[in-house]
Amino acid sequence: MARRFRDEIGRHPRARCYNETLQGRPSRRKPAHEFGENCKRRMRVRCYAHGMSQTPHQRAEAELTAFGLTFPETSSEPAWQTTRGLYVRKKMFAVFGENAQPLNALTIILKLPVSAEMAEVLPFVRPAKGWYKLHHWVTAHFNASDDILAEMDTLRSWLAQSYIAVAPKKLGRMLPA
Repeated sequence: MARRFRDEIGRHPRARCYNETLQGRPSRRKPAHEFGENCKRRMRVRCYAHGMSQTPHQRAEAELTAFGLTFPETSSEPAWQTTRGLYVRKKMFAVFGENAQPLNALTIILKLPVSAEMAEVLPFVRPAKGWYKLHHWVTAHFNASDDILAEMDTLRSWLAQSYIAVAPKKLGRMLPA
């Protein structure tokens, strides 16, 4: 299987748990439990079933993903090689993660046509360049020293704005104001 379909330790993204083989096929042994893609014992996203606590950045990503999945016709799938994305009808409206990102950091990419210029003055937002700036995509990066949980209300409103910008108009109008 091509390298682009594997995560940073070589597991296939559809593998259910650490008992799955590197080729992406289920092993002969039964998985220890069924938690889907969020249970990756030796990977960046930790699982409660293995007794590992989550960092505030991981909790924030889980909360934002759960919030985004409440929108009409959304799904959560792998975006690029090491990132996770939220989609509405196969169109990406949010990306979580970055290549070789540590557990105590989080990068979020969102489309903000209304508040992109205002967002760029915030300390955790990276300046947009090229295509991203032209199409109003904003990259928010939170380091280990940043308090991401204090910015959750802002990030939720940005997630809703990004959904409305990318979703078809009929679905965008279904969100409560």
